[in-house]
Amino acid sequence: MSPSREGLRLAMWSGPRNISTAMMRAWENREDTVVIDEPFYAHYLLATGAPHPGRDEVIAAQGTDAATVAAMLTGPIPDGRPIWYQKHMTQHMLPDMPLGWLGDVTSCFLIREPEAVVASFTIQRPDAAAWELGFEQQARLFDHVCDRLGTAPPVIDARDVLKDPAGILTALCARLSIPFSPRMLQWPRGPRASDGVWAPHWYAAVERSTGFAPWREREVRLTAFQRGLVDQCRPHYARLSPYRLSAEGAAPIR
Repeated sequence: MSPSREGLRLAMWSGPRNISTAMMRAWENREDTVVIDEPFYAHYLLATGAPHPGRDEVIAAQGTDAATVAAMLTGPIPDGRPIWYQKHMTQHMLPDMPLGWLGDVTSCFLIREPEAVVASFTIQRPDAAAWELGFEQQARLFDHVCDRLGTAPPVIDARDVLKDPAGILTALCARLSIPFSPRMLQWPRGPRASDGVWAPHWYAAVERSTGFAPWREREVRLTAFQRGLVDQCRPHYARLSPYRLSAEGAAPIR
């Protein structure tokens, strides 16, 4: 699964309101890994005009040229580490952005049931459009990687991770041909220098955390508008869900 260049550049593709920042914490807590937080965010904000909190700060803090960002992500791994964990939001990958650079990274996919994503995302964006949730883009990226590899890349589901973090992360590491580290299960409370400048707007819960939150079933009540968003997103979630890893190993849950 490793790209041809030296080191493992692990591109984890997730939509918003997933456990993506907690997953970044888990990987950053490994001694062999350096992380980067949503490197295409500034390009996305500039190109779409999306009115996100801290928009001007983000655009000022990051490169806004997608090709330059992609070249950086496939270049030398910072700090001389063997693993570079790249936290990506699928909605940041706009239709006109080239995907050739994905041949030099190892793509993995973090998915979450659309009901939970919609319920959480629309708290701050009550008039959200389906494209902002990243499901369609995630399926497009997944198909692109499948076509290039000739097989499905690793897929993990947030529900499965929260039910059994050690099991799912062990299975993922096995697929990536790297050792699992127990350090991935707990991390120090607080912010990180690696967090994006948008952290004050979005990362309060993660900054209070010291590990993955215990799984508990939640009743999700949706409005008609929210249900419409779920209906648009569910086919794309269903495209990836059959390939998600089980805690028993690399075999997907069917």
